[in-house]
Amino acid sequence: MKLRNKCAVVWTVFAAFMMTCTGCSTRTVGKMGEPIDPNPQTSQPSAVTEAPTAEPTTEPVPEDKRVHVIAAGDNLIHYSVYKNAERLAAPGERYDFKPLYKNVKYLIEGADLAILNQETIISQSNEVRGANGGALLFNSPPEVADAVIDLGFDVFTMANNHLLDFGASATIESINFWNEKAAAHDLTVLGAYLNEEDSNNIRIREVNGVKIAFLAYAEHLNGFSIPYDSPLRVVMNHETDVIERQIKEAKELADAVIVSAHWGVEDTTLVSEDRIALANQMVNWGADVILGAHTHTAETMEWIEREDGTRGFVFYSMGNFICCQTDNFNLVGEMPDFDIVVDGATGEVRLEDVGVIPNIIHYEVGDYANLAVYPYSMYTPEMAAAHGIPYAVPAGNYNYFSYDILNEIIENAIPEEFRKLDK
Repeated sequence: MKLRNKCAVVWTVFAAFMMTCTGCSTRTVGKMGEPIDPNPQTSQPSAVTEAPTAEPTTEPVPEDKRVHVIAAGDNLIHYSVYKNAERLAAPGERYDFKPLYKNVKYLIEGADLAILNQETIISQSNEVRGANGGALLFNSPPEVADAVIDLGFDVFTMANNHLLDFGASATIESINFWNEKAAAHDLTVLGAYLNEEDSNNIRIREVNGVKIAFLAYAEHLNGFSIPYDSPLRVVMNHETDVIERQIKEAKELADAVIVSAHWGVEDTTLVSEDRIALANQMVNWGADVILGAHTHTAETMEWIEREDGTRGFVFYSMGNFICCQTDNFNLVGEMPDFDIVVDGATGEVRLEDVGVIPNIIHYEVGDYANLAVYPYSMYTPEMAAAHGIPYAVPAGNYNYFSYDILNEIIENAIPEEFRKLDK
């Protein structure tokens, strides 16, 4: 065989061998020295460079929104109250009420939101009166408004039984007076309205990013009635259809709803079943806080749980903020003190640090001299011993005062868990 033929044979054998090894073009060929994978569909790449996994990004949780609230009960301007203010006035001035409140100013100013029940109207076209000679018809001088605005109150409720003491025209004058003050000092005034439309204009304040709605209702008007041809409007407690509608609407418009309720029987500490029932209705309709007034006594308070598990809170009666009444139980009031919190993560509303600061109304012998309101933390046994209540009227069952009596009133009215005695 010639050499060329030999080479051809060798080449032919080599080519056949290679065809046997490589097969068809769809086979996977390994690297030099590596076995060929017979089942490439299930094999994994021998070396894969994976992209680095990105760190998960988390949005920061917004901080909770918080509003510190303080409230006070009946600002009841008796004859002897404004007579004290008359004695304190500088030459050329008529009245100075500011010294009567100076001891609690730090509490009012220190709150983000302060609410007061203004128990008496202000009508400059009528004479100033207040329980003088037995007449329980109240009308206060405008200097009262100057004092409580200076004190730091932002919200004033007017739904109470003394609204018509001087007739519808005086009530209209008082509403207009307070509306002017509201415009000048960024205040919120509610509870008595010039007409139906105004009564359905729900008052809302935004404080620290929290929208708070305010509503106010009264139980009666001391037997007086709004004249049939007057557009004046006061929503009464028995108008539960209106109350339900307004609370539900307020809850849609605001984060929290505060209701002022003028109700109960004067000079008692008994919380009647009808008030408990109405409070439960209000909370289930959407009220977060109920501020009770009218009884002139400090009364108990409690949480009310809604059907969905959330809670509201009711202060059944805050008692008096200031007055010159002559029963010892009228001289201890409550200043509700709490935080409204909007959860930054969920938007849910809750109340925290709920309680009351007792306020003591002090006066001394000599025409209710040195009248002033004090927080419990500033009031002393010596002051209690010098209180003028035994000398104001002939001594009776409730015309004695002492530090022990003061503490007994507080213990009977305010559950221990809600007492804030050191503020």
